[in-house]
Amino acid sequence: MISIFAPKVRVQSDPFDLGEEVARLEGRGEVGAIVSFVGLCRDEDGALAALELEHYPGMAEDEIARVAAQALERWPLQGLTVIHRHGVIRPGEKIVLVVAAARHRAEAFAAAEFLMDYLKTSAPFWKKERRADGSDGGWIGAKAADDEAAARWTKR
Repeated sequence: MISIFAPKVRVQSDPFDLGEEVARLEGRGEVGAIVSFVGLCRDEDGALAALELEHYPGMAEDEIARVAAQALERWPLQGLTVIHRHGVIRPGEKIVLVVAAARHRAEAFAAAEFLMDYLKTSAPFWKKERRADGSDGGWIGAKAADDEAAARWTKR
C-alpha cells in the first residue's frame, strides 16, 4: 500500500486547532472516515502544575515522519496529520494530535492507534513533571501497559 502523499508532521510549542486540522482532510471524495485523537495534559488529581516536554528539533520531526510513513505503508490512508507539542503544557491543554483519513473507518482507527502507541512509548520526547506543590516530579517514562500496547504492532 503506497500512498501518494506525505504525512503532515509538526512539532511545535503553540496550541493547535483540532477543527482546522480535521477540516484539511474533509471534502475529499475518496475519504469515508476521519479518526482523530487528542491527548491532553491531566492534572493528576491536582498534583500536577504542568508537564515540560523537551525534544531535539529536526530529529523528533524526522522520527515521527518515519513512523507515519510506516502507517502509510500498512493502511490505505488518504490523509495523515501528526502534531506534537513541546515546552510547558498545563493541565487541560492539548499535547498531541493524530488525524487519519481513509476510505473506511477500520483503517483510520488502526493507523491512529498505531501512531499513538508509538508516540506514547518511543517518540523522542522527554517529559518532566512540575508538581503543584513546587517539588520536582522527575522525568516520566513509558508505562508497562503502553509498552504492551505498542508491542502488538510488531507481531504482525
